[in-house]
Amino acid sequence: MRKIYRKIARKHGVSVAEVKCQMQDAINAAYRNPPDNGVTRALQNRVPRKGEIPTADEFIRYGAEKIRREYGASE
Repeated sequence: MRKIYRKIARKHGVSVAEVKCQMQDAINAAYRNPPDNGVTRALQNRVPRKGEIPTADEFIRYGAEKIRREYGASE
């Protein structure tokens, strides 16, 4: 995870903390104000998480695993 955050931070000239904060803000907004359709909520519910809203780490892990399964990509 750290490698992902560092790469994004370097690319955008910000700190790792800023990357995590901005990602979490975007995830929070998406989960608190989803479009008015069942599809979005159903897709959101696929993301494994401990709380009501996934952390940035949980969200990235889910996305990475989904890509690995669908495209056979390796780390």
